[in-house]
Order: sequence, then C-alpha cells, then structure tokens
Amino acid sequence: MDVDGKKVNIEIQNRNEGNFPERVLFHWAKIYSASLPEGENYISLPQTIIISILDFKMFECEEVHSEFKLLETKRHELLSNKQIYHFFELQKLKDLDQLDLESEKDLWLALFNAKTEEELEKLALNGGEVMVQAVEAYKSVTATEEFRNLEWLRTKTAHDEASAIGNAERRGAESERRKWQGVVAEKDIALANERAEVEKLRRQLAALQARN
Repeated sequence: MDVDGKKVNIEIQNRNEGNFPERVLFHWAKIYSASLPEGENYISLPQTIIISILDFKMFECEEVHSEFKLLETKRHELLSNKQIYHFFELQKLKDLDQLDLESEKDLWLALFNAKTEEELEKLALNGGEVMVQAVEAYKSVTATEEFRNLEWLRTKTAHDEASAIGNAERRGAESERRKWQGVVAEKDIALANERAEVEKLRRQLAALQARN
C-alpha cells in the first residue's frame, strides 16, 4: 500500500516455515522493482518498507522490534534509505498487564497478540477511540463465516502438513531399513558363496590326501 509516497507491505506470519529472510527480501525486490515505470529515472523509486509481524522468535535477542537498513559494515554509513525492514516478534511481547498502554506501538502489537475477549476489552478501554474502532473491526471480521472457514482451513492445513511430514519420515525410515536389509542379504549370499567355495576346496584337498 502507499503511505505518504512510500510503499509499505505488512505481513503477519504465524509459523516459521524456513527461509523467511530470503522470502522477505524477495517480496521487497518485487515491490521495489515494480514501482518504477518504464523510462523513469531511478531517483523516482520510492522508499519501500517491509513490516513483518511474527508469531515466532526469529532473532537471538530480547527486543520485540528489529529494524534493518543498508549500512556499510564498519562505518555504519547508510547506502540508501529506500530499503527498510521491520520485524515484530509477538512471542517476546510482555503480558498485557506489563505493557505500556500509553505506547501506540505496544497497543497495536497487543491487539495482534490478543488471545481472549478480556484482553480485547482492556485494549479498547485503554487505547482511545482508534483502538475501540480497531477492536470492533477485529470482532466484526472474526465473526464472519468466511473468517471461520479460513481459520478452519489454516488449522487443517497445519495438521495435514504435520501428518505428511510424519508419514514421509516413516516412509524414509522404512525405505532405509529395507535398503540395509538388502545390503545385508547380499553380503550374506556372498559370504555363503565364499563358504561353499572353501568347503569345495577342502573336500578336494581331503580327496587328494586320501589318494596319497
């Protein structure tokens, strides 16, 4: 979306499916490159900001909010202000009772992180008219049949993926077991053949000794 001449992309991610930094870079690159009409000067490219609200821990730090820009590694000199990433890790957020409800940022993060009706009511009570409207909009959306169907589909997909991975792992283990069974069987056959040859030679030697 366009905000004051900037391109802003907001994504809420519930699960860490791997390669998330690369995914974010890809989304930024697509949005940024698509913002330059043919024949236009590069200087007209807009500042492009990616905001990721994550329900998992991504970085080994205590901070809820991490911001990334293009900086020179030693001098920390900014190359360009047109590439910015914000990550908000909800699992690092304090309990609602410990949050600074005077902070607009904390209020919005708490809304994304709210799990109960009681938490929503507390946010509406302490967040002013804008938060009241946001909570009402949230309730309105989550009460629709379409949302419930999407939530059911999301849950079902998560279970299906877990089952598929488990089955694949079991099939892989069974395949590995069969492979090694085959290797052992081949070695047993080879060993049996060697023993048969040794026994054959032993009998031949015994026959020659008997003649003498």
